[in-house]
Amino acid sequence: MKTITLDTTGKLCPFPLMEAKKHIEQLGSGDLLVIEYDCAQATENLPRWAVEAGHRVTDFQQTGDARWQISIQKG
Repeated sequence: MKTITLDTTGKLCPFPLMEAKKHIEQLGSGDLLVIEYDCAQATENLPRWAVEAGHRVTDFQQTGDARWQISIQKG
């Protein structure tokens, strides 16, 4: 299983989502995209997009005061 880690810390929405869409295209089915971000809007946008696009959220956690990490397995 391949894993890509994407750090979008400091980038405002919608850039974390745009970057996620671009990078997940590089993965095969079952591979993992881990995104670190600090945009509060993305806490709703990233999981919703993942599910709607047929992917699976395997981990989602707050890693700091205003910082999150989500792991998305490509469907």
